[in-house]
Amino acid sequence: MKNIDSEAEEKHRAKMAKRKAVQDAEVAGKTVAEKGLLIVNTGPGKGKTTAAFGLALRMLGYGKRVGVVQFVKGAWHTGEKDAFAAFGDRIVWHTMGEGFTWETQDVKRDIAAAEAAWAKALELLGDPTISLVVLDELNIALRYDYLDLDSVVTALKARRSDLHVVVTGRNAKPALVEAADLVTEMGAVKHHFAAGVKAQQGIEF
Repeated sequence: MKNIDSEAEEKHRAKMAKRKAVQDAEVAGKTVAEKGLLIVNTGPGKGKTTAAFGLALRMLGYGKRVGVVQFVKGAWHTGEKDAFAAFGDRIVWHTMGEGFTWETQDVKRDIAAAEAAWAKALELLGDPTISLVVLDELNIALRYDYLDLDSVVTALKARRSDLHVVVTGRNAKPALVEAADLVTEMGAVKHHFAAGVKAQQGIEF
């Protein structure tokens, strides 16, 4: 263990006391006790869906119900779907996608799948027993104009006051970013795929 003399210890204590005072004052200034948040995870980096499912797990840990709609994914098996199945009817999961647009190569089919997924999303948004809705890869459907952006943003803004919603996917539209309460952009610093490493079980799926 590093040796800390009494003078250094006292300086540290004084510094942390000042920091605590600042933090306490900032927290005390927040007046909204509870609010359903619209959260957007976007950007070119990995981890957008993973972060959303972390929130889903946290919500389930408090005994809440969670709804998931996957807009693009669906052509492959994932470990997270199996894991969440252990929560029984507290998780409502709808995989509505057929794969990325470059895989289907059929714009009409992609639009139909996106519209069906959005209809299911609206059902979950209207379910009073659900505390969190994850709209996985909705940003992709919006990016390719498979759904009407204004209608989607209007519906998300009109959700009930205590409902949390997480939207994932690259290239979030400015209108959605503007409507959101929390936006995180995942940066692509380094990825094993660029080095020739295939998607890994338990990491990508």
